[in-house]
Amino acid sequence: MNFLRNRFFNGFLEVIIRFIDFILLKYDLQILNILKKVLLSFKAKVVFIVEGGNWSIFWDGKYITENLKKLGLVNTEIASPLLAKNKIIHWGSISCLIGDKGLIYLDKSNKNIVTWFHVVPSDKRLKFVPYLNKKIDILHTSNIITKKKLVESGFNEDKIVVISLGVDLSIFKKYSNRNKIQLRKKFKLPKEKIIIGSFQKDGVGWGEGLEPKLVKGPDIFCEVVKKIRDNFDIHIFLTGPARGYIKKRLEEYQIPYTHIFLENYLDIVECYNALDLYIVTSRSEGGPKALLEAMATGVPIITTKVGMASNLIKHEVNGFIADVDDIDQLYQYSVKILKNRKLREKIVTNGLKIIQRYSWENIATQYYNKIYKKLINN
Repeated sequence: MNFLRNRFFNGFLEVIIRFIDFILLKYDLQILNILKKVLLSFKAKVVFIVEGGNWSIFWDGKYITENLKKLGLVNTEIASPLLAKNKIIHWGSISCLIGDKGLIYLDKSNKNIVTWFHVVPSDKRLKFVPYLNKKIDILHTSNIITKKKLVESGFNEDKIVVISLGVDLSIFKKYSNRNKIQLRKKFKLPKEKIIIGSFQKDGVGWGEGLEPKLVKGPDIFCEVVKKIRDNFDIHIFLTGPARGYIKKRLEEYQIPYTHIFLENYLDIVECYNALDLYIVTSRSEGGPKALLEAMATGVPIITTKVGMASNLIKHEVNGFIADVDDIDQLYQYSVKILKNRKLREKIVTNGLKIIQRYSWENIATQYYNKIYKKLINN
């Protein structure tokens, strides 16, 4: 009887949700978006919370929930925790749980998971660690560096699970050389120059971004490409919002660049396929996703020792890893790649093999086995 009642209830919810979707096609009403997320939470076993906007955490949640459902592991939805009871709530980032006014209320009937990608210098959120130790069932992070910092800050190590980020290998692919030429023409990039990419948000706020977000290392990036420019004919390809600081510095150094803003995140696949090299100069990261995306699209990668870099990259096998803030190392590794065609080809070939482990299907399965299954069984 309960089975039939649940099937009827879920079917009724599905009809209402589809009706809301139909209205949303014509009218972008915020109240209906909120109502839809509340209704989705009623039918889900796992409720995944994302930040507003079409940004990184949204895509993580989208790929995790879709693959868990596709694999038939657990019914998971990007939804609202507003009226959720007796659910598993996964807060997709620590920013979803800790806002400007402090911690969000956590209903006692729910089991709570929070993802914490990276700890920034003088991280004010660390003061909530004693409370989180009591209220959070599992803390997920994507890398060992963040785990170590959280344990040093007092978080219970037994509650921390490390699972990497994933990449959609059905979309992020290496294109042919012919397509690469066409893409450079499409983006108005110089055909004969070395194209170096940086696809991120590294300015403070969502405006012009003249104040640098130093944790992303835009100052280091500019110094590195300045040294590269002295020996190679380069052009910088930028995407993402708030790139004002880096653009101003490039102009001061008279380094040519192209900056575009993508309406659709997945269009970035074409941007990667126009590159000769991608450089990550961050001081702290949860990923970054650029490591996965560059590797999947066959772009040689140089990165600082942040986030997932040490887990994902074997030095001089499928990429290069430099110390944080080490401009000379980043420069020397860039020279190695740009001067040695065989080395480039080896790095790209190895990267395309290694990246297969990081498909979202594999990562979603790890989420189920290492996180959700434990809480469901308990």
